[in-house]
Amino acid sequence: MTPQIAIIGFGIMVLFLLDRDPQVRTSKALWIPIAWLLIAASRNVSEWFQTAPRLDSGDPYLEGSPLDRYVLTGLLVLGVIALFMRRRQIWLLLRANTPILLYFLYCGVSILWSDYPDVSFKRWIRALGDLVMVLVVLSDPHPLTALKRLLARAGFVLLPLSVLLIRYYPDLGRAYSWDGTPGWTGVTTSKNLLGTICLIFGLASAWRFLKMYGGRKGTRRAGPLIAHGILLAMSLWFIWKANSVTSFACFLLAGGVMFVASRPELVRKPAFLHLFVAAELSVAFSALFLNIGSGLLENMGRDATLTGRTAIWSQVLNMSGNPMFGTGYETFWVGPRLEKMWTIYYNHVNQAHNGYLEVFLNLGWLGVGLLAVVLITGYRSVASAVRRQESAGGLRLAYFVVAVAYNFTEAAFKMMHPVWIAFLLAITVSPEPSVPEDLSPLDLRYIDSSTDCRPHVELAAGVGLRKGAN
Repeated sequence: MTPQIAIIGFGIMVLFLLDRDPQVRTSKALWIPIAWLLIAASRNVSEWFQTAPRLDSGDPYLEGSPLDRYVLTGLLVLGVIALFMRRRQIWLLLRANTPILLYFLYCGVSILWSDYPDVSFKRWIRALGDLVMVLVVLSDPHPLTALKRLLARAGFVLLPLSVLLIRYYPDLGRAYSWDGTPGWTGVTTSKNLLGTICLIFGLASAWRFLKMYGGRKGTRRAGPLIAHGILLAMSLWFIWKANSVTSFACFLLAGGVMFVASRPELVRKPAFLHLFVAAELSVAFSALFLNIGSGLLENMGRDATLTGRTAIWSQVLNMSGNPMFGTGYETFWVGPRLEKMWTIYYNHVNQAHNGYLEVFLNLGWLGVGLLAVVLITGYRSVASAVRRQESAGGLRLAYFVVAVAYNFTEAAFKMMHPVWIAFLLAITVSPEPSVPEDLSPLDLRYIDSSTDCRPHVELAAGVGLRKGAN
């Protein structure tokens, strides 16, 4: 073991110890979604072992890697076993999230008209893995703590490892873009993906830091504040150095709504919250697509073509299949269509760089409509959590805004994408009653047997408390 690896390994251990909370225990099954997220937020296992097939043509996309298939299938099986052990609670979770289930069901049905049904089926199974992992987290006996530990443990591992690879193993941690520009990739495969994971984990640490720093005197713990302060600083530094414009803009948008959500006097009236979120998203949409505020784009290093994205959008629309049903789940970028795009774009583009367009290409207008239903019902759930000042309401709203805005210029409504997993964590609701996990023992003394601790819905990322007579 080299000294550099030892130092980074020691640093990771210190972060874990600083954030340790022995008073609340989560299920050991939580390590299953942690392992899944570590892979989704970095590289495939085959890429780590450098056994992934070469992508000189579109053929490797048809076969995939057997090693990745075995590892992910194993994690999926373990996740399903964990859910089976909690089947009563899972049934209630599924019933409470019908729009999400309908969307996944339609993705599976689209296999029937796909040009490559075997590829579509394999990718749909992976997509179900995302949902299974989210359900494992949210069905934990302590879902709020499980959410915190999922995001913290993955961040504590991936960001320090990115430092190690960038600084001491440049063959793994750095890469050249299609125009020859060098960039940092860290544990991921591109600078944009590095910015994405810093966006997700950085927002989680910002949320934890704000919650702890703004807590009552006597409840603040120096260890977690230091750990998440370090992780937040690392996230912002990586986003800046990687020059990931989309992630930086999304961080600003999400940070704004997170701050507003933390102020009870601002979110007490639903109209203000809705107007603030709509205003933020409208500004981003107008600058990108309506040529309003073009100076803002120029200041962020983007031109009117969004770095060539508009040309890609025009090209893929000319190649789209059935407008109502699409080409089948995750199979637009397969076979002749992919090879044609690679003859036009030598940087081997393999996504539409717009999540909504990507859904249209694969699932048609029907898929876009179902996604819209998921977004609308998801926002209602998140906004309700914020108004009730639930513990994770601010983070959930931040992740929702990230998903909506990020997909303006990147395709993230897809399997094993960190933004998609964070989005599912934000919008999935749980009807199970519970007492908030972040209450201190002193707070619990004021909850007696005559108090109804059941909220209208216990939202997946944090439990709300509403008092009332039985």
